[in-house]
Amino acid sequence: MIYKRSSELFVEAQKVIPGGVNSPVRAFKSVGRDPVFVKEAKGAYLYDEDGRKLIDYIASWGPMILGHAHKPVVDAVVEKAQKGTSFGMPTAIETEIAKLAVSMVPGIDKIRFVNSGTEACMSAVRLARGYTSREKIIKFAGCYHGHSDSFLIQAGSGAVTFGSPNSPGVTQGTAKDTLLADYNDLEGVKALFEANSNEIGAIIIEPIAGNMGCILPKQGFLEGLRELCTANGALLIFDEVMTGFRLAKGGVQELKGIQADIVTFGKVIGGGLPVGAFAARSEIMSHLAPEGPVYQAGTLSGNPLAMAAGLAMLTELNEHPEIFESLENKTAYLHKGISEVLDKHKVTHTINCIGSMISVHFAPDAVVDFKSAAAGDNPTFKKFFHGLLERGIYIAPSAYESWFLNDALSYEDLDTTIKAIDEVASVL
Repeated sequence: MIYKRSSELFVEAQKVIPGGVNSPVRAFKSVGRDPVFVKEAKGAYLYDEDGRKLIDYIASWGPMILGHAHKPVVDAVVEKAQKGTSFGMPTAIETEIAKLAVSMVPGIDKIRFVNSGTEACMSAVRLARGYTSREKIIKFAGCYHGHSDSFLIQAGSGAVTFGSPNSPGVTQGTAKDTLLADYNDLEGVKALFEANSNEIGAIIIEPIAGNMGCILPKQGFLEGLRELCTANGALLIFDEVMTGFRLAKGGVQELKGIQADIVTFGKVIGGGLPVGAFAARSEIMSHLAPEGPVYQAGTLSGNPLAMAAGLAMLTELNEHPEIFESLENKTAYLHKGISEVLDKHKVTHTINCIGSMISVHFAPDAVVDFKSAAAGDNPTFKKFFHGLLERGIYIAPSAYESWFLNDALSYEDLDTTIKAIDEVASVL
């Protein structure tokens, strides 16, 4: 299928934008084709520059939980924009959304708004280091916390060795303070604490991962991390940029009954506008400037447009918690349908899902970490992606990303998707 207009736009973009995109996954390199340029979106659908309608399963990588151009969110942004778009001064709406967020999420007293998930995670780590007076952190292979230097680290040669930068521009000095563990490997984390006694300030983790596909924690894994942090005087940071306000009102903390020390948010909390946030109990947040010595700032943090969008979104989720059940039911329906047609055509696969997140892996074994996710059959994924795109279904252009359902999706949309997968599976 030819996307003439999108291809023309991509050629033009590459002349003035590195790689033609402002975020690498959008370039479609992993699926070997030019990207699709979107013109507009409404509800569950994208409309591209070539006039095609696509059923959307990335929801702008998560924030469009109620669908694109959701009226209460759009109305709130338009109304606020007419009164000014940015002041660099405090506004009442910042306190309003902060109160609502704190009331929805367990274990937090105060929240600081920033402009992205990257900022939120970067700031959370700085706060944890300042609070504990320790420099090292533990992160997990396959978990993505944004593109701050501390997070762009690849594995060392063993469980107790330092990592090394996986991007030019990240210094060896930064890399030595980031220790890498495998997701779902509690023994590996214990080894890192033993080898770095009294040096680790925090663990940061996607409690349910979304950047190597949807990966769920094994029974006892998150509980074990909580115990290790408590025993060793380190803070547990839950990166809920993807999962916060999506899997439950209170995110994974509510879902799993585990309290983190610091939680980061993004995506849904901004209703589709650039917003991130980090939150904790008062004792920890009091270390932030201007109250404490840990510096963090941003001219556009808490800007009125983003706050208006986020407040409208959170208000709807708070007042209508049945949305989460609706999303979970739709995801379960899609899971069942995909599994049945792939089984019918004898396509080797495993499917992970929870709430409104789901990922299809063309792998024979359970996908529980980055290594098992990477064992999937990428050539089959590429055929799967292209086949669905040709049939009007848009999924993430990467085998290592979760799908995100939005509640505007109808069961007719889900049936259309399952039918398309049936057709594609017959030729895989």
